[in-house]
Amino acid sequence: MSKVWFVTGSSKGFGREFVLAALERGDKVAATARNTDTLGDLVEKYGDAVLPLQLDVTDRDQVYAAVKSAHDTFGRLDVVINNAGYGLFGTIEEITEQQLRDQLETNLFGVFNVTQAVLPIMREQGSGHIIQISTIGGVGAFPTLGGYHASKWALEGMSESLAQEVAGFGIKVTLVEPGGFDTDWGTASATIAEAQPQYKALHDGMAAQRANNASPKPVGFGSAILKVVDAEKAPLRVFFGEQPVQIASYIYQQRLAEWAEWAPVSREAEGK
Repeated sequence: MSKVWFVTGSSKGFGREFVLAALERGDKVAATARNTDTLGDLVEKYGDAVLPLQLDVTDRDQVYAAVKSAHDTFGRLDVVINNAGYGLFGTIEEITEQQLRDQLETNLFGVFNVTQAVLPIMREQGSGHIIQISTIGGVGAFPTLGGYHASKWALEGMSESLAQEVAGFGIKVTLVEPGGFDTDWGTASATIAEAQPQYKALHDGMAAQRANNASPKPVGFGSAILKVVDAEKAPLRVFFGEQPVQIASYIYQQRLAEWAEWAPVSREAEGK
């Protein structure tokens, strides 16, 4: 049975791969983008199977209108992928308050807006799958990405609670946590704070590290997402790429070791 998808940030990168995977196998997709001109080739090739919708996820009224249009057109919503987002680069001292607020507006509140808009539809259906595009940066944190991590760590916590709240309605929730891939997330789509000279050594080191680690293209994202949406028992979390497995294993080993080392202090806090 074909599925109906609603995908934010469909014009390029991960979102484009998700949309193409769904359309290629005969599913229907409400594909959203800030500029629907970027979706013209999809409409030309797939016709009525794709519904292009202009959407800025930070505009709550526009979100509800887009979700309603998709539901009115296709009659249901089976898979919702919250993919729209961007990166914010800069140390905590360098980023501005407005840059952080803007980051949270898109990466967190944008997801919140779409999620709240689709939940009544999915509850009425008694089924649905909400997929939140997170990152390995939702598990661990790295220098010069504190604002970005703030948005993704919040997304992870919100989504884990959501999964428990809606399971009884037949709704699944999955956090997809990719590693580094070759998209414009860190270039054309990114916001970069004004650098301060005190952090020059750090920025130079991070730039050298990125230059020495070429990122693969997300060529397998389409087939991978189909495995997730078709799974009878969908995962709450799934890594995309091998890099996150290695990073997460190291992070959790370090955390467990530190918690164990400081266990006497933990007990002392209970008066033991």
